[in-house]
Amino acid sequence: MSTPPAAAARVDYQTDPSRYRHWKLKFEGPVATLLADFDENGGLRPGYKLKLNSYDLGVDIELNDALNRIRFEHPEVRTVVVTSAKDKVFCSGANIFMLGVSSHAWKVNFCKFTNETRNGLEDSSRHSGLKFLAAVNGACAGGGYELALACDEIILVDDRSSAVSLPEVPLLGVLPGTGGLTRVTDKRKVRHDLADVFCTTTEGVRGQRAKDWRLVDEIARPAQFAAKVQERALQLAATSYRPADAQGVALTPISRAIEADALRYPNVTVAIDRARRTATFTVKAPARAVESEPAAIAAAGAAWYPLALARELEDAILEMRTNEAEIGTWLLKTEGDAAAVQAMDAALLAHRDHWFVRETIGYLRRTFSRLDLSSRSLFALIEPGSCFYGTLLELALACDRSYMLAQPDEPARAPKIAVGEVNVALYPMITGQSRLERRFCGERPALDAIGARLGEALDADAALALGLVTSAPDDIDWADETRIAIEERVAMSPDALTGMEANLRFNGPENMFTRVFGRLSAWQNWIFQRPNAVGEKGALKVYGTGQKAMFDRTRV
Repeated sequence: MSTPPAAAARVDYQTDPSRYRHWKLKFEGPVATLLADFDENGGLRPGYKLKLNSYDLGVDIELNDALNRIRFEHPEVRTVVVTSAKDKVFCSGANIFMLGVSSHAWKVNFCKFTNETRNGLEDSSRHSGLKFLAAVNGACAGGGYELALACDEIILVDDRSSAVSLPEVPLLGVLPGTGGLTRVTDKRKVRHDLADVFCTTTEGVRGQRAKDWRLVDEIARPAQFAAKVQERALQLAATSYRPADAQGVALTPISRAIEADALRYPNVTVAIDRARRTATFTVKAPARAVESEPAAIAAAGAAWYPLALARELEDAILEMRTNEAEIGTWLLKTEGDAAAVQAMDAALLAHRDHWFVRETIGYLRRTFSRLDLSSRSLFALIEPGSCFYGTLLELALACDRSYMLAQPDEPARAPKIAVGEVNVALYPMITGQSRLERRFCGERPALDAIGARLGEALDADAALALGLVTSAPDDIDWADETRIAIEERVAMSPDALTGMEANLRFNGPENMFTRVFGRLSAWQNWIFQRPNAVGEKGALKVYGTGQKAMFDRTRV
C-alpha cells in the first residue's frame, strides 16, 4: 500500500450484488435493509483486516453501488434501514491499519469518495424522497458514526454498552474528516461545548445522554429495538413520494474498454496524453432521438441516454481520480447533434416528477458534483462539432476555464453553445446554487441577460459578451493560445492548484456540504501529513502497538 495507487493494482468502481463481500440487502415492501457484514479478509489492498466492521475503499464502492440499485431497481423502497449483521458492533469506522499503511494521496481520495457517498444519502432524501434510518445496534465509532449521521434519523440500542463516538482526535491525532464534526454541529445542532467533550472522549456517549445531547434521535432497549426500528421506518416511508407499484430499472453492466492510454465507453471517451500530463474527456451527444415519453423512457431502462451518460461519466471520473493521479489537467470536449441534446433536456424537464426521470436527474447532478470536487484542473475546449448545450453545457460551466473558437468568416461551421432551463433548474451544486449563479456570484444583471437568451444558439462573440466563456480566440490564434494555457497549467504546483481551484469553485454561500469538502478536507489533508499523525511515533502509526504517541507540542 505504500506505493501510489496508480502504481498498484487498478481500482475498479464497478460491482454488483453478486460480488459483494461486505453488504447484504433485504427488501420488504417499502423498507430496504442495508446490512453491514464486512468480510475482514476482504480488504481492497493487502496488509490489514477489516475487523469489527471497519471499512476501506472497497466497502464504500459496494455501498455506492447498493444505493444506486435501491434508487433505480427498487422504486417501491421509501426507507432504507442501515444496520449491522454483527453482534454488538455497528461499524468501527475507517480501518486504522489501512490508513496507517496508505499513501497520503490514497487517504485523501478515500476520504473524498466516502464524503460523496455519505452526501449521496442526504441528496436522495432531499431530492428523491428516499429516507434513511440508522439502526445502531452496537458500537458505532468514527466513520461508522459518520455514516449514521448522514441518515435522516438515528436509533441507538440502549444496552448499557453500545455508544456513538468520534475518537479520531484523542486516539489517532487526526479528524473525523468525512463530515463528522460538521454534521454534529450543523445538522444535529449539538451544543459547542458538548461537541467538544464528545469529540475528545474515546469511549463515546451512550443511552439517554446520547439522546439528550442530540447525538441520536431515539434509544430503545434491546427487546424493543427491532420493533421500534420497523415502526419508525414505516413512518418515514409514509412521508415519501416514491411510487409503490412502479417497475424498477436494472442497472446492467457498463460497457467499457480500458486501454493503456484511454477509457472508452459508448458515450464517453478519455484519451490520456502522458507526455503532456493531460486527459481529454469527450462526451458524445445522443446518436439518435432520446425517448421522451414515460413508457418509452422506462422501456429504455439503463440504456436511456441521460442515465447511461451519468453512469459512464461517473465511472470515468472515478477511474481517472484514483488510477491516474499524475494526470492533473482534464480537457473537456463534446461532439454530436446539439438538437438531440435539447430534445433530451425537454424530456427531462417535462417528466422531472416521474420517479425514473427524477432519479436520473439526481444521478447527473451527483456526477457533475464529482467533477466540481475533483482535484484536477478543468478546461473546456469548444470547437467545431461541439454540442455544449443545456445538460452538456454543465460540463463547461464546471470548468476552471473555457475556450471557444471564434469563426466569424464561417458562421455555419462556427461552434455554438446554448443555455437551457435545465442549467437553472436541475443541477444545483453542493452550495445549492446553479453553476450559472456561481459563475456570476448571483448578480442579477448578468443572470437576467442570459435568461433573456435561453435556448438561443450563441456564437463565440455572443458567449464572450455574456461572460459564458473565458476566451474566444480565432482560428489563427486558437492552437497557440490553448496550447500555451495548457502547458502553463501543467507546469504549476499541483498542491497550489488544488487549493486555488477548490477555493475558486465554491465562492457561493457556505453550507454543511462546503464545510465538509472545503474546511474539513483541507484540515484533514494538512493533519494527515503532520508527524503528530504519521511520523514514526505519530498516533496513527503507533495505534495498536501498545506504544504511546510522541507529539510535537508546538501549536501551528
